[in-house]
Amino acid sequence: MIDPTGINDVSKIAIPANPTSQPIAPAGEKNFYEVMLNSLDEVNRLQTEADQGVQDLYSGKTDDVASVFTAVNKAGVAFDLLMEMRNKLIDAYRDIQQIRV
Repeated sequence: MIDPTGINDVSKIAIPANPTSQPIAPAGEKNFYEVMLNSLDEVNRLQTEADQGVQDLYSGKTDDVASVFTAVNKAGVAFDLLMEMRNKLIDAYRDIQQIRV
């Protein structure tokens, strides 16, 4: 029987040659793995900048307390956001585990 929607056409299913490789995203879009990795790198960069600013303030290399305070707050907010993302992912994983097949 002919399927007019093409839903049952298995020839359209793309199977990666190496299933352990990173998933392929449509052109111009980042996949979830890349977004999370970039987020981790950004949080790490912000925390490194904040730590360096605090060290510079303690050592007397700078006396700009406002910029150090801003850098520390930006790093804190970025880390809090990353932790909320992690918590939501864990909640979603637990919800998926609860699904009965």
